[in-house]
Amino acid sequence: MSTGQLLSIEPQELQFPFELRKQISCSLNLSNKTDNYVAFKVKTTNPKKYCVRPNTGVVLPRSTCNVVVTMQAQKEAPTDMQCKDKFLLQSVVASPGATPKDITAEMFNKESGHNVEECKLRVVYAAPPRPPSPVREGSEEGSSPRASVSDNGSFNAAELTSVSRAHVERHETQDNSYDARSLISKLTEEKNSAIQQNSKLQQELELLRHETKRNHSGIPFIYVFLVGLIGIILGYLLKRT
Repeated sequence: MSTGQLLSIEPQELQFPFELRKQISCSLNLSNKTDNYVAFKVKTTNPKKYCVRPNTGVVLPRSTCNVVVTMQAQKEAPTDMQCKDKFLLQSVVASPGATPKDITAEMFNKESGHNVEECKLRVVYAAPPRPPSPVREGSEEGSSPRASVSDNGSFNAAELTSVSRAHVERHETQDNSYDARSLISKLTEEKNSAIQQNSKLQQELELLRHETKRNHSGIPFIYVFLVGLIGIILGYLLKRT
């Protein structure tokens, strides 16, 4: 706190929690320690960058006044988060009953013999406040998100359920794999059996052909019948495989 003869100013530094592309404000509290009306005026070395409300005013005797300084949104971060901007707050005793409309630039002119009190304020950039870290529902502070063994060496109910589910799923996968292998083995056996039967039928067909040549009668009908029968059997077996 700056303690002058006319005003007490708090704080002595204009602290802005710097964030890119965001307007940031801070406040100055001016306290009149006298029984006089005190006029004040706020100046800055970078007027395009800051907006001061009010930049001039009157503090009543033994009362306070609040000044809000707003920094315009910045597109670039300063080097090393250092700021060279400065503010100057001037104060002078005003006429009794004075209002902000009565304030003139001549009142703060030292060369005219006015007793002007001045206080220099520097600008400081502070780190923006961190948002609170999200805490997952049902978790305790300091607990590991991974499954762990409890103090008494046993798993809790949730962990036991998870392990049991994984065990069942693993066995179901193994059962499905075993069923698939069994089905493939069965189909392979049926295919081999069909091939063997086909070979046997072909041998019998050759025998019938030889007998047909010897007998020369009634054989064409039997030959057609056997060929049709063989085709039906082969078609049935191939569909099953």
